[in-house]
Amino acid sequence: MFTPGLLKGRRILVTGGGTGLGKAMTTRFLQLGAEVHICGRRKSVCEETAGELMKEHGGKVVAHGVDIRDAGAVDAMIEEIWKDGPLTDLINNAAGNFISRTQDLSPRGFDAVANIVMHGTFYVTHAVGRRWIAGKHRGNVVSITVTWVRNGSPYVVPSTMSKAAIHAMTMSLATEWGRYGIRLNTIAPGEIPTEGMSKRIKPGDEAGARTKAMNPMLRVGTMEELQNLATFLISGGCDWINGETIAMDGAQALAMGGNFYQLRDWSDADWNAAKDAIMAQNNKDKAARG
Repeated sequence: MFTPGLLKGRRILVTGGGTGLGKAMTTRFLQLGAEVHICGRRKSVCEETAGELMKEHGGKVVAHGVDIRDAGAVDAMIEEIWKDGPLTDLINNAAGNFISRTQDLSPRGFDAVANIVMHGTFYVTHAVGRRWIAGKHRGNVVSITVTWVRNGSPYVVPSTMSKAAIHAMTMSLATEWGRYGIRLNTIAPGEIPTEGMSKRIKPGDEAGARTKAMNPMLRVGTMEELQNLATFLISGGCDWINGETIAMDGAQALAMGGNFYQLRDWSDADWNAAKDAIMAQNNKDKAARG
């Protein structure tokens, strides 16, 4: 679909680029000639991904360890990247989420999601955008959101509120920064099964099973489809797309709301089992990090 070398000369930052959707988009950008920077809280994971992708595809992937909840750390990372020249594109992919009845949420649980998704996304976008404006550089921002920004979702309220904030930021800055040649758009993917999502959002479910049963197209999404859409949005193929949220979900949100309303049928035992599964996975991840 895309011309070889399409992204040659581009310098792209992908937050949360070491795993899952971020790794998939990084791979495609690298294949098309871009220099890609990836960041995450666990620098070792990003370094492992960078080494793997460069060995397989060549090119240049640079790993950064940063907690995007820390505005100062974000600014220092962007300043370091800028020493070798400005970024041309930013992909806001880093996120966190888990299912919970809202009455069971603690302030700490709410902040765990909101500080990454809402605050962290703004910190990175602001650090990059103000440098673009100061240097008179054009740029693209693509953020990963959810279809629920349009209709809400029970049981994932911290994520829904935070993703809605990114949706609003995208529309707002598209109108404020468009005059500088800076575009902002978002992709709202339906279910593309990843390890992290399956363990924290749908514990106990076979990956994709519920979506396949309900989706108008009777399937889940693929990484390749996300890679292609993200590439198109930064490719220059239609630079008049600005401020848009593009759903990529086989029309599931139109048919079924695309959210977690179906969990209304869960019993207390179901919620307790899900909570135990999520906590066990968190403890396993902490142990793996040492």
